[in-house]
Amino acid sequence: MTKEQTLVSKYGTLMTLVHLAQELHRSPDGLRISLRSNAGWASQVNAARKKFGRRVYFDTAKIAAIIDDMS
Repeated sequence: MTKEQTLVSKYGTLMTLVHLAQELHRSPDGLRISLRSNAGWASQVNAARKKFGRRVYFDTAKIAAIIDDMS
């Protein structure tokens, strides 16, 4: 199974900030602060962000591609 297939089967097509934090082995609050920085990986993750009202989700396929590029 690829990383994308694994994440989609575990979280579905959209991930919450808590799910993303679990996959990146960070606390949700620490991840939220890190995503405000100008780091290259943060801009990639923010590009995968989708807002529905006040709720924030991340495209699982794009996050899997970012994780694959990081490793």
